[in-house]
Amino acid sequence: MKKSILIKSLVVLIVFTAFVACQQEKKKVINFPMTDLSTENLIPRPLKITPTNSAFGLDKNTIIYTSQNAAGFPEVGKFLSEKIKWQTDLDLAVNSTTKATTQRIIFINQSDSTEFSSKEGYDLYISQDSIILNAKTAEGAFRGIQTLRQIIPEVSNDTLSENKMWLIPTGKIIDYPNFEYRGSMLDVARHFFSIDDVKKYIDVLAYYKINTLHLHLADDQGWRIEIKSWPKLTEIGGSSEVGGGPGGFYTQEEYKDLVAYAAKHFITIVPEIDMPGHTNAASVAYPILNGNGKTPKIYTGTEVGFSTFDTRKDTVYSFIDDVVREISAITPGPYFHAGGDESHVTKKKDFIYFVSKVDKIVKKYGKRMIGWDEIVHADIDTTAIAQFWANEDNAKLAVEKGLKIILSPGKKAYLDMQYDTLSKYGLHWAGYISVDTGYVWTPERYVQGINKENILGVEAPLWSETISNMDELEYLAFPRMIGYSELSWSIEENRNWDDYKVRLGNQAPYLDKMNVKYYPSKLIDWKKSKYTYKTINKD
Repeated sequence: MKKSILIKSLVVLIVFTAFVACQQEKKKVINFPMTDLSTENLIPRPLKITPTNSAFGLDKNTIIYTSQNAAGFPEVGKFLSEKIKWQTDLDLAVNSTTKATTQRIIFINQSDSTEFSSKEGYDLYISQDSIILNAKTAEGAFRGIQTLRQIIPEVSNDTLSENKMWLIPTGKIIDYPNFEYRGSMLDVARHFFSIDDVKKYIDVLAYYKINTLHLHLADDQGWRIEIKSWPKLTEIGGSSEVGGGPGGFYTQEEYKDLVAYAAKHFITIVPEIDMPGHTNAASVAYPILNGNGKTPKIYTGTEVGFSTFDTRKDTVYSFIDDVVREISAITPGPYFHAGGDESHVTKKKDFIYFVSKVDKIVKKYGKRMIGWDEIVHADIDTTAIAQFWANEDNAKLAVEKGLKIILSPGKKAYLDMQYDTLSKYGLHWAGYISVDTGYVWTPERYVQGINKENILGVEAPLWSETISNMDELEYLAFPRMIGYSELSWSIEENRNWDDYKVRLGNQAPYLDKMNVKYYPSKLIDWKKSKYTYKTINKD
């Protein structure tokens, strides 16, 4: 009832504003053409779309208003204005205090309706005169404006008015995510990627409603995050990468800047320090940590499983305590990823002992531990999260122990797998993952015995053994990452390959404008963009 009253009040306000504007400027009535909101190329597919077959004319006189005293809402309005300017060159005022002279308004409203069960849920009401976006939180409003951005056409209509207009189809969208956790992992340890590279990746992820970026910050080949109490980690451990390149690392100030940038896009950063295996770079910096009885040297290859911490040494746990403490202090999100995979030279009893102790350290600093599915063999708290990548029995054991699961099956969700035998980058130990193979699977029923209520969400990891720059990263990540956004946001009934591939082909103008060097799979009929930028690495 509250929601109905609120909407009616807003409509009255908007109609009055429009009436005054009409009287002031005597604007002619526009006969908008028929449009169909349900045919728009939205990814991920919203929960429910109801078209009303007219249009909202976005032009230079449109004004954006937001709830004024709602945390984050004015900032979301400014973000929308910035993106509309980038998209159309229109410079729309936000929460202007000057007298209204417009017939059309975008209102981003904080709703107290109990119908919003998800913090990311939103409703979008589009009429000829107004666009009303209702959400309970700024995060929900932010997801909603990504939908709005996707239905602003690439080209304006210059025949209906003296001003250029971008015709947005009218109707109603009700939407909220299928899974709470929707992520991508980026391995900056094997090859280092700059802050600017990661920010660009965040820009594209946010457009498709991804809400988590997992950063693989340490491995055998490099340590990428400054730890002030252990400075040699970056001085020595950060100086290498696969193939012998210069490596690199993030200072804590740079990392905080990245975390803040992600937060502006409502993306949570999940830091990962992989251990007790994948630890050669740390042990090169501080040999006291090493547990395999050998003098460590800088490693620039790609083999795995040869390194381990000394799991019975108190100094190792003092080190881990410092690392978790410093990273947690500059990471506001709820998670800390402790790795745990491929510890082949760590004895099983030592591995179990180690993971159990690390879980307690992570909890000490107020975080939930995430680990690759091997961690389930340890005595860990039920707040821990198991990330399934290879072993279904481990995933089932996690559920038996009461843990939540993140689905990242190598055969379906690994972004570093080659598309086919002709792919220039990537590996194929888990198989070839073409664009359709990556999309056509059902997370809710992928592992027998694991139901939706056991699944926190879906994450697509991108390991960087074979890539060293942004062009190569984008080649592997896109367009597959776009499909994973739909698999994790949209309900099963709304996911269909034949429908999706059409919508995906129509994402080309956005990807081209963003200079994303996506893999132009021949399975997709890519829409020709008005932009001159061309993709590379053609089939």
